[in-house]
Amino acid sequence: MLHLEDFRHIVPDETLAEIYAKARHLYGKHIVHLNATYQGGGVAEILYSLVLLMNDVGIDAGWRILHGSQEFFEITKSFHNALQGAKLNLTTRKKQTYLQVNDNFSKFSHLDHDCVIIHDPQPLSIITSYRKSQPWIWRGHIDLTNPHKELWDFLKGFLLQYDQIVVSSEKYFKDDLPIDQRLMLPAINPLSQKNKDINEKTMIEYITKAGIPTDKPIITQVSRLDPWKDPEGVIDVFKLVRQKVDCRLVFCYNVASDDPEGMRMYNKVLRKANKLYKNGHIIFVVGNNETLVNAVQRFSDVIIQKSTKEGFCLAVTEALWKGTPVVASNVGGIPSQIEDGENGFLVAPKDTEGFAERIIHLLKNPDDGKAIGLKAKETVRQKFLITRLLSDYLYMLNSIIK
Repeated sequence: MLHLEDFRHIVPDETLAEIYAKARHLYGKHIVHLNATYQGGGVAEILYSLVLLMNDVGIDAGWRILHGSQEFFEITKSFHNALQGAKLNLTTRKKQTYLQVNDNFSKFSHLDHDCVIIHDPQPLSIITSYRKSQPWIWRGHIDLTNPHKELWDFLKGFLLQYDQIVVSSEKYFKDDLPIDQRLMLPAINPLSQKNKDINEKTMIEYITKAGIPTDKPIITQVSRLDPWKDPEGVIDVFKLVRQKVDCRLVFCYNVASDDPEGMRMYNKVLRKANKLYKNGHIIFVVGNNETLVNAVQRFSDVIIQKSTKEGFCLAVTEALWKGTPVVASNVGGIPSQIEDGENGFLVAPKDTEGFAERIIHLLKNPDDGKAIGLKAKETVRQKFLITRLLSDYLYMLNSIIK
């Protein structure tokens, strides 16, 4: 179990006292979170810790997972991509399948709580299947700066029925959505298996088991193999870096249950890697073990995040917390975490040479990387730990539950 008191000596006592005080007005309130997957991706990781802590401070918090078909998740993945600006053929069949799955799920998931919190587009329309008698909140975790117009109009019809919208960047506020919109930055649990301190022996043990040689510097991207993470572009950066520094590239990836696109992208990236290198310069590691991911992020000399779109990117937060220098795209919620040149580096997503130059600098100047890493860890301690996120949720719930 996870308890709030476990965070003593990680955050100030005043922070914990403030959380307990905010929770007093919510004792015994029933809160439910609903999303599309229990593993793989930042939303599931956040909810695992957040729900435990909500219960620990006196709230009756639950977590439901939407059940859907393969066709449904293919459709919602296309919705996810289109909300971030991709093309979409929004057919009547797609809309009907989307609505039917949500309505079917509503028949065996009774959401009669004091507040319902729906995460991301997959279960968004389920609100239409209930006689609403409590506040509903939609928590969007993706980049909404340039959504597909027809899809946005379709989904906005459901959003209008919500009492509040929560997003990860002020850039995602929508002028055409006459609903209260709130900014809430995601956060990590520093005590999880993925983020807690591990000793060097454990780190090397997991690195070795994963088949990662320790003879050369390591550049790593930790993420889904998703077009928005630009893994093919990461390979292009690596080609430039290797012209100056002999090193290896690691893709530490996972495939979420609600992401049928993942394996197709894996095969595409693997073909490109094998075409360029035949001798293990590019290594693929399945990040299905949190301690393994922890070890990879700590062992790596540089973490790269070459995304073209990002809601927030907890993979960046995790690397910053471990003191590993990060070179990341200046997109989405990443700039809220990194101050360029201070606690990491920000680069335009298409600037392949810019990524390579900064990575080469860090590999050739490890002392600079250590100094940046110290600042990075302190940034996360102050702004992006789960205790701050819990406090934000309690403030929101106190303001919306009467």
